[in-house]
Amino acid sequence: MQSVRALLVDAFTDEPLAGNAAGVVPAADDLSAAQMQAIAGELGASETAFLHRSDSADRRVRYFTPSTEVDLCGHATIASHAFLREDGTIGDGAYTLATNVGVLDIEIGGEWVWMTQNDPEIRTVDLDTERVADALDIDPAAIADVDLPMARSSTGLPFLIVPVTFLSVLGECEPDMAAIETLCETVDATGLYAVTFDTLTADATAHGRMFAPLAGIPEDPVTGTASGAVGGYLREFEAIEAEAMAFEQGHFVDRPGRVAVRVDDSAPRCERVRVGGRATIALDGRLSVPETSENDIVEA
Repeated sequence: MQSVRALLVDAFTDEPLAGNAAGVVPAADDLSAAQMQAIAGELGASETAFLHRSDSADRRVRYFTPSTEVDLCGHATIASHAFLREDGTIGDGAYTLATNVGVLDIEIGGEWVWMTQNDPEIRTVDLDTERVADALDIDPAAIADVDLPMARSSTGLPFLIVPVTFLSVLGECEPDMAAIETLCETVDATGLYAVTFDTLTADATAHGRMFAPLAGIPEDPVTGTASGAVGGYLREFEAIEAEAMAFEQGHFVDRPGRVAVRVDDSAPRCERVRVGGRATIALDGRLSVPETSENDIVEA
């Protein structure tokens, strides 16, 4: 039975046991998909990043939730590169990362990791306000009174963006996960991100909560891919003039974190949206991994 180094790294925070925990397996070349899925389930983080050698980039990554593989994960990208820097594998500078949605640019500067996401793809959605409000268990007026549309936005993963009036509304959400799942299936989104301009800190742009039952994640504490999608959405509908934004998330699940987002409309395509944050290692050890059968099934 082989063993692999496995870590839990808390992203979008500089304090352990805050932000969003990501699994990181820094040497995954010899692991099958079934083994990676089993490791992700064992670690229990919303996503685990498995790093591989690559011919087209500095490294290749595959992301797994406890139940499925996903194409992109912002917080696991930030977490894995913060670990690589702390471990001495890489230093400050520019790197490339091959993912299922293409090769991304990564920049390391001190404790900060920045990832470039895909160019935003945004479209409004025709959903009944009462239906969405019922799914979130909030007053429909909390959505209707915001002068912004609901929309599907993607910078690599698609999210249903639902603007709401106040922070108190976000705190009162008791979402019906089956209804959220149906809504996301209707608009082909990975999750629903509810967002308000009512924030805890004066220098934050917005506060959000993200629900992704389709990916096996009832609520994600702090979401890098969704933050990039929301940044593109806010610029698309001229809700924010500034290129630099900061999003609060995770406070209602006791995992507070902060995501920095830059949306530069003058930059070349696929260089317009950048998401950044810090991360800290919470757990570092080795994990025993069962072999797989010819059918790629983990043998206990």
